Amino acid sequence: MSTLSIFDEQKYARLLSKALPVKIRTEAEYDRLNAIIRELVDRDEEGLSPEEERLVDLLSDLIQQYDEEHYPIKDLPPHQMLRSLMDDNDLDHKDIWQLFGSQDVASEVLNGRRAISREQAKKLGDFFKIDPGVFL
Repeated sequence: MSTLSIFDEQKYARLLSKALPVKIRTEAEYDRLNAIIRELVDRDEEGLSPEEERLVDLLSDLIQQYDEEHYPIKDLPPHQMLRSLMDDNDLDHKDIWQLFGSQDVASEVLNGRRAISREQAKKLGDFFKIDPGVFL
């Protein structure tokens, strides 16, 4: 039998006053809010209280809004999107080839000679924590 957690407005207010969420206008604010999310999520997502989960949702929305305004994702071909994400995360071929099943397939995809399959797109989406549709 699971217990239903009750949302505590006072606890949430304390979290808000500590986090001070704002519409992000600077990289410093962006970094600060990202650090708060990392601190909470790194603890253990299942261990977050309902109030902490709401705070993470709020901060994630603010960060996503900033990202969309300042770093829009261009309509890139799937293989170029993959290369861009790899560059952004300081990854190279050896870091992702396992997602494709072989080094040769990964090379063909990265060079645009082979399309990314739905299964590979799902693996890539999980790996980069983004919508797999960007790879299709």
